[in-house]
Amino acid sequence: MVQVFNISSRKKKRNFVSGLSLTTQLILLNVVLYFVSFLFLGIYGEKFFVENLALTPSLVLAGKSLWTFLTSMFMHGSFFHIFANMFSLFFLGGFVEKLIGRKRFFWVYMIAGLTGGLFYVLSTVFLGGASIPAVGASGAIFGLLGLLAVIVPFSRIYLIIGPLILIVVEVLSAAFLPTGIASAVSMIINILIILMIFALFSFNTSFRKFAIPLELPMWVLPIVAIVPLSIIGLFVNLPIGNSAHFGGLIIGLIYGFYLRKKFPNKTKFLSRKFR
Repeated sequence: MVQVFNISSRKKKRNFVSGLSLTTQLILLNVVLYFVSFLFLGIYGEKFFVENLALTPSLVLAGKSLWTFLTSMFMHGSFFHIFANMFSLFFLGGFVEKLIGRKRFFWVYMIAGLTGGLFYVLSTVFLGGASIPAVGASGAIFGLLGLLAVIVPFSRIYLIIGPLILIVVEVLSAAFLPTGIASAVSMIINILIILMIFALFSFNTSFRKFAIPLELPMWVLPIVAIVPLSIIGLFVNLPIGNSAHFGGLIIGLIYGFYLRKKFPNKTKFLSRKFR
């Protein structure tokens, strides 16, 4: 696939790491820091994690821990959390990087992630929850999704509905079931979600249906990924930072429209090619 926005042809000597795609480097960095975060938790405790690595709005609004806008982008709260985010980054990030090149991809990713954190902090001013720390790369990933929704709006992508349903079930079970039973249900649900993700790539059509896949044009996916969960979040306390997703998405949309205006012929070519 041609990097239509990457105009640099300079060849550089690369080592193993620099020879990897930026998407792969980001995934490796997130995975390494996920395990490193356990060391910090074990050595320094949860208080250190909340104050120095996670994004805690109450601290930021007090002018403290401002660096956590950055560190929180590379922290994750559970195995399923990092698995789902890195799975999404592998496909969306790899696609975006091939389309717009390494440098543009890097800046979209970083700015979208930081903006997602800013939206999360500001949302707590109006909606409450300023003491709830947030971690994850999903704001940055939604930035990539917003960019794709603009420059390749009619490319086809699968949204697996099953995991979204199970996440709601997990939240409800935590609210109404005894702690021990809720923990067991949560473990089962996480296993089912991972199976659903792998089922999507199975050659067995019956097994693929287990994930409840829904094929959508790219431009529809951000709407489906944010709006239903935002509505459900009004009634159920979901452990999902929809405001961060929305903030990252806005950056991706803005940059996508910028590229369409600056490179009209290239973006029209991409829009026609990926249908």
